[in-house]
Amino acid sequence: MYYSGDKRKIAIIGCGSVGMSFAFALLNSGSVNELVLIDKDRKKIVGEAMDLNHGLPFASDNMTIYAGEYSDCIDADIAVICAGAAQAPGETRIDLLKKNTGLVIEITNNIVDSGFSGIIVVATNPVDIMTRTAAEVSGFPYHRVFGTGTALDTSRLRFLLGRYFCIDPRNVHAYVIGEHGDSEFVPWSQAYIATKRITEMCTRSDGRYFLEDLRLLEHDVSTAAYKMIEAKSNTCYGIAMTLSRIAKAILNDENSVLTLSVMLEGEYGEEDVYVGIPCVLNRCGVQSKIRLELTPQEHRKFKTSCDFLKESFLAVDGIGSHR
Repeated sequence: MYYSGDKRKIAIIGCGSVGMSFAFALLNSGSVNELVLIDKDRKKIVGEAMDLNHGLPFASDNMTIYAGEYSDCIDADIAVICAGAAQAPGETRIDLLKKNTGLVIEITNNIVDSGFSGIIVVATNPVDIMTRTAAEVSGFPYHRVFGTGTALDTSRLRFLLGRYFCIDPRNVHAYVIGEHGDSEFVPWSQAYIATKRITEMCTRSDGRYFLEDLRLLEHDVSTAAYKMIEAKSNTCYGIAMTLSRIAKAILNDENSVLTLSVMLEGEYGEEDVYVGIPCVLNRCGVQSKIRLELTPQEHRKFKTSCDFLKESFLAVDGIGSHR
């Protein structure tokens, strides 16, 4: 049993811009009773906890918020790894590989050594490889270790499609799958607004909507992080809301569909790779993986993305020796 019931406790490891934006989102969500902040900079998280606590009188529900240690993970429902070097202007997420691998190994070991028996969610980039690293080091079942994957990319896509078609994004059913990075893509054959296939809406719109516009929107999704990093040095609010949504789905046992980075075990003809696909998420973690009916061209794109992630993971030496 990985869910502690009424306690609803989350540990955030890494309290930079992403971790603290996530903490603020949780404060406003009312879905958590206890929040522990963990970071190497003890002075900073004491101040961060104080700042969050001062907002509690205006929150919808009461929470216990404090600066803690790894030992506080023992009874947490979810441990979220947000620590890591930030992506600099001109860097790809894969450029962060060497910077963040050692840190994720250290953090995962500390979480496991605390006696933690909950769910590990990884947000550190490159998230697919860092998630597999955390899974290999922890030895936890795959359904209990997963990453944010392409959930944020999917949210970006739905926002842009909603704006383009003048439709509430919550009624857009389209996904970004593959690597959370340059090889991600949209399987347009599986993209709908309500029950209408989006590609058919374009071809039958009498010139109102265009297939070429969809390709431009897909490009905007895949390059969004680069543009934001160039403009404001980081991305934090979108991923914070993504993490808050994931936490809510777990704690409320929702069986919600989110595009997470999970281990494939034969799905789509792939195995031994963490990659973003639609999954059913509940209080036990990833309940199941949803198989999209990809076209041959989409399947090739997905294989290219998986091959890239496999090759990148092999560049990480000696993961298994760190336990």
